[in-house]
Amino acid sequence: MQESPVPNEHETVGAYALGILDDAEATAFEAHLAGCEWCAQQLDELAGMEPMLAALADLPGSGSTPSIGESLSAKPSPRMVEKLVVEVADKRKVRTRRSLFGLAASIVLIAGGTAAGVALSGSDSGGGTDMAAGPAQAAFQTISDKKSATDPATHVTATVALEKKDWGTHAVLQLKNVAGPKKCSLIAVGKNGERETVTSWSVPTWGYGIADAKSEKAKEPLYVHGGAAFTPNEIDHFEVMTFDGKKLVSVSA
Repeated sequence: MQESPVPNEHETVGAYALGILDDAEATAFEAHLAGCEWCAQQLDELAGMEPMLAALADLPGSGSTPSIGESLSAKPSPRMVEKLVVEVADKRKVRTRRSLFGLAASIVLIAGGTAAGVALSGSDSGGGTDMAAGPAQAAFQTISDKKSATDPATHVTATVALEKKDWGTHAVLQLKNVAGPKKCSLIAVGKNGERETVTSWSVPTWGYGIADAKSEKAKEPLYVHGGAAFTPNEIDHFEVMTFDGKKLVSVSA
């Protein structure tokens, strides 16, 4: 049996989330997305992948321009992302639709294995349809070790759930009262002063977790998770930072 050289519309969601489809392919997928609840949910869960890859692309030796990387508060730890960077560098040059889907799938698999994975949960799927709790929200609800803080100046509230893993720390962030648009990162700051980017995401214009918002989706908190090479007892605190260097909130570990 011969494999079809072109993936179907469902398989294109990974490449679309990474922003690596051309204009015609993106337009075709958006037309499909408008009527496909499954793809809308998958896109919601992959929504944080593109900013993470943008940061990885600016690590030393990547050959890309430094502007994006310089805007981040901390680089992802080389211990965390070496395999992912190699995979991205090898695959990003291949432009067929089948290879784009393969890249998206391999990134998710590699990221999950090295604790650099990203998943978002919220009401911003684009279709306005209520979805079941995503993996980040589900993980947040099951982890008992949680730390919370509200910044007195920004009024942003963050709760970080911590879970010890063999590879380090699984961290799940719940974020409230944050307006957009902006791009943010969750930074783990070690007791030794080292900083690691746990994950990154974009805040839409309507924001997350705003209690008096007019729309229901703006009232929903953001849930996002990722991993750090630190063990929990090596972490001093977490910081939620914008890409332009503004600290939104700090949470003691």
